[in-house]
Amino acid sequence: MGSQPETHLLIVDDDERIRGLLQKFLSRNGFWVTAARDAAHARRLLAGLEFDLIVLDVMMPGEDGIALTRSLREEIATPILLLTAKGETSDRIAGLEAGADDYLAKPFEPKELLLRINAILRRVPPVEPETQGLQVLTLGPIRFDQDRCELWAGTEMIRLTATESQLMRIFSSRLGEPVSRAQLVEELGRDTGQAQERAVDVQITRLRRKIEADPKQPRYLQTVRGAGYMLVAD
Repeated sequence: MGSQPETHLLIVDDDERIRGLLQKFLSRNGFWVTAARDAAHARRLLAGLEFDLIVLDVMMPGEDGIALTRSLREEIATPILLLTAKGETSDRIAGLEAGADDYLAKPFEPKELLLRINAILRRVPPVEPETQGLQVLTLGPIRFDQDRCELWAGTEMIRLTATESQLMRIFSSRLGEPVSRAQLVEELGRDTGQAQERAVDVQITRLRRKIEADPKQPRYLQTVRGAGYMLVAD
């Protein structure tokens, strides 16, 4: 059984056979699974239900998976795992830039999908009790609540993906200390390699857009030449 027995997954794939196989496999591993046949169907389900993670095929007729991911990121922070028949690094990077948390190239072993899903879910910050003390970092007009792993601009909460939340946890726990790309890959639970380090760079770029006044000239999430990235606060 999976380690997330009450987790609700949304599977989006236009191939009925693949939808059925994934639904059966993930259900057998302890997940609650709902399936959608395309982006429009997924939008209808998301309008009425909450999901813990979305497994989304990239190559679909009409609105494809990357376009849907980009659109959903304007509204929700639900983790998204992309399934793609394209294994090229550029295609995977495009998915991450759209806001996906991870990607898996087809064909894949079902067990690897299960491992990827559980790894993403472990990165989702837990709900903290109301009574827990506040530890807040100030990043100019942005505040980061370390206890709740929440990013705020005034009274507006800025949505973070699961990966962005984990990155903020890593950096805030080592405030003022550079963290190498290889260390970030390891702590995010990813396989090592240059492609994964490039993927981390993409996630850093997305995160900077949320915390920096000028992401191209970062003041708070800095690049330390030869050492990695470092978070500094006011």
